[in-house]
Amino acid sequence: VVMNKDDDKDGKNVAEGKKSSAPAKPSESASSPEANPRGDEEDAKPLIAGWKVVTNPKWGTQFDVPADWEVSRPGVSSFFEDDAKGDGSPLIGFSAPADLKSKWCVDDSDKDGIKENSSLAGTGTRGAEGATDADVNARNEAGTWAWGAYAQHMPKSTIKISKAKQYTTKSGLTGSLVTAKAPNVTKKKKCDTDGKTIAFTFKNTSGAFSSWVLYAADNVPDELPDTTIQKILSTVRLVKITES
Repeated sequence: VVMNKDDDKDGKNVAEGKKSSAPAKPSESASSPEANPRGDEEDAKPLIAGWKVVTNPKWGTQFDVPADWEVSRPGVSSFFEDDAKGDGSPLIGFSAPADLKSKWCVDDSDKDGIKENSSLAGTGTRGAEGATDADVNARNEAGTWAWGAYAQHMPKSTIKISKAKQYTTKSGLTGSLVTAKAPNVTKKKKCDTDGKTIAFTFKNTSGAFSSWVLYAADNVPDELPDTTIQKILSTVRLVKITES
């Protein structure tokens, strides 16, 4: 679900203690992605030739995505609904998102006449204000996104989360990296798939933790390759925070 609002105020494991009987239900974007909107960073250059730059002035980050990705404006937030509440409120989200094939799967699972669009993959940055341990935060992020995006109708114990490891991007930014998977997801609806996520938690220029997160459908014919995910991750870098 992509909305023109900020729902990434902290990096806590917001899925903790919640239950759900249905998978996350994406809906159409509230804004149209532009070719490569970068806010005030019009002179930003990609580290990988031919790729697009994604800038998040609120959390002071930039990264690159392949040319076929759709990049939304920095003020746009993307989130997955909390199905347990059933009121459209967010379970987990990030801002300044980029999506691969935003209408990769289209369905009207609840037959209300409103089409639900599921992207093949999505990525963005969120704050982790209040976090004190990068390893713990990265594990929380990776696990919560895997469950929230793909497996809210499954037990949380089915999510497979890796141990945190130190990682340094091309720019020299060092932080904690964790991957997670939602395997063997019960396919109750047309767009249900297994899922995979990766979370990289680091300190931004204000000294606070932020997390870059990517989620993608797993075990599908046009699955986003892990090599491409690693290339995107390698470009994560810090820029000046210009929004409060």
